[in-house]
Amino acid sequence: MQYSYLVVDDDEGNAKETLNWFDEFPEFYCIGTAVNNDDAVNKILDLRPQLVFLEINQKSKPDLSFTVITELYRYINVLPYFIVLSDTQKFAFEAIKHGVFDYLQKPLHIYELRKCLFKFKKQVSWPQYNEDKPMMPKLQKEKEELKPSGNDTDFDKGGTAVQKSEVDIQICIKSYGDYQFIALKDVIYLKADNNTTDFYMQNGKKLTAYKTLKHYENNLPSFFYRIHNSYIVNSNYVSRINTGKLLCYLDNNEVSVSFSKTFKDSIDAIIRTIAPEYL
Repeated sequence: MQYSYLVVDDDEGNAKETLNWFDEFPEFYCIGTAVNNDDAVNKILDLRPQLVFLEINQKSKPDLSFTVITELYRYINVLPYFIVLSDTQKFAFEAIKHGVFDYLQKPLHIYELRKCLFKFKKQVSWPQYNEDKPMMPKLQKEKEELKPSGNDTDFDKGGTAVQKSEVDIQICIKSYGDYQFIALKDVIYLKADNNTTDFYMQNGKKLTAYKTLKHYENNLPSFFYRIHNSYIVNSNYVSRINTGKLLCYLDNNEVSVSFSKTFKDSIDAIIRTIAPEYL
């Protein structure tokens, strides 16, 4: 299971430091950063993160404060979980008054962040991103059973319904000091290149991430399938499968990649998703 987070910080160096912490927690992915209250409100309403890391310290600018939380209540009833990062305990009481999930003092030890994230994971489940439902992850006991209904759902690898909102997930690709935020729905396929992974995008661009294909296999949504030691494909772009030639065609047959018999179950799952009557 993956969890999305947004970093709100008016200091670029601090923001990058926060992002670097999450190299230890691959199940958490960054969907964006914000530098002030207005930017944070807009991105929370647009991107709907499950967690928001809000940096508040004595050097913070006036347009970055706890009012981002009160401002959000003008538009939504249920907020994402806020975790405040600060270099002082000075703001702890104000944080409590605003109902934040946790307060972490810097310099931050990795085990403190780990405990915080485990506490978060313990009480939440996959978020409901539906327009008519809260953006905050629901408690386990409130988790609704997903049911297929027309075009409102896709299907996971087991043939059961999954939320359409998976298609809207964004991830952060980090290459040294460069952070690129991409929508997974625009990724046609991924290709392994030693210890890096190339993302081939619908717009023709190729982005390189300094993580292995195995890492992404374990963390991508259910519409991605590994079909070869070197390839993971987005099933939404599959346009043809030739089992004789062991080729999978993507993006209206513009691209073809090989698949191996080792991953035949993945190929069958893709066919079952697109055309179940042929299995």
